[in-house]
Amino acid sequence: MAVSTELYSETTGFVSVNNVFFETLSSMQVTGSLLLNEAYAAPWAISVPNSVELAENIEHDKRVQIAAFHLVRRGYIEIELENGRQHCVHQGEMVICFSGMAHTLCQGTSQPAYSFKDIMLTGKNIFEPARDNYAQSTALICGIFLLRNTLLNPLFDALPPLLKVTINRTDNNAHSTTASIVDLLLAEIDQQSLAHSYNLERYLELLCAKSIQSSMESSSAKESGWFMAIKDPMAARVMTAIHSQPSSDWSVKTMAGLVSLSPSRFAVRFTAIMGTTPMVYVTRWRMYLASKLLKETLLGIKQISTQVGYDNVAAFSRAFKRNIGVSPGAWRTYNRDL
Repeated sequence: MAVSTELYSETTGFVSVNNVFFETLSSMQVTGSLLLNEAYAAPWAISVPNSVELAENIEHDKRVQIAAFHLVRRGYIEIELENGRQHCVHQGEMVICFSGMAHTLCQGTSQPAYSFKDIMLTGKNIFEPARDNYAQSTALICGIFLLRNTLLNPLFDALPPLLKVTINRTDNNAHSTTASIVDLLLAEIDQQSLAHSYNLERYLELLCAKSIQSSMESSSAKESGWFMAIKDPMAARVMTAIHSQPSSDWSVKTMAGLVSLSPSRFAVRFTAIMGTTPMVYVTRWRMYLASKLLKETLLGIKQISTQVGYDNVAAFSRAFKRNIGVSPGAWRTYNRDL
């Protein structure tokens, strides 16, 4: 059966989005861990530190981005970020703090807040409900997602500081899929199988990935940014080419040629959709790839600079330091013992 030009365009556009999204998501090597599974009787409050302190509390490498998540099984919680933003999270909802900000979880009061560190050290729930008020208590699961290679990762940069995820079953396919993952997670928590640890890790990975996907799919058409760009056929085609061929001699003219637009019109349209210029995107993606190669391979700096499109090592080093904050050599040394 012949494939129409329109259908082919739609299909290749989907493949472009899928490839770019998969590449940036998988490169973060997401893992997860459960920390708390408790019920709390109001009034109660727990203070959760920022991601750096949280890494110290759980004795984890602070160079890995930690995003705390809170899943409400019963009742509701109030969450206040250190920037003053407040949100209410009900049963059937989850929040993920991708920003790594310190925050307070509470119900009925915010003072005094019991330290999350003390909870982890003592294992004691001072807000545990009694038999007569258990039904009115809040049941909460708290944990962390560990995300690697987040610096300059365009997907991570596009995520909201606090992402609220609906996990109730609805007509929305994304919500229903997330609910199925949560069902599997809760079943494993309540009745541990022989592969308990392995299953929990896989379910948490899926939960994080599906939550990120839902955030992308629900992004507003009025907002510029990476999520909107990968859903735009023109921008997605260019981004796919950049991602697959970072060493090419990219210019606004060559990128415009891929989508049959004049350089000026392409630059204006791409910038409006992405929120940054085409060449800034190219540079940041190259530096992201270089940062990963420096961490994960033994390739020399000259080899890496060539792979990401720089024949001149000095120019590469200047671009790297401008975007990452340190020289390629210093970055490699800092990350070598990961």
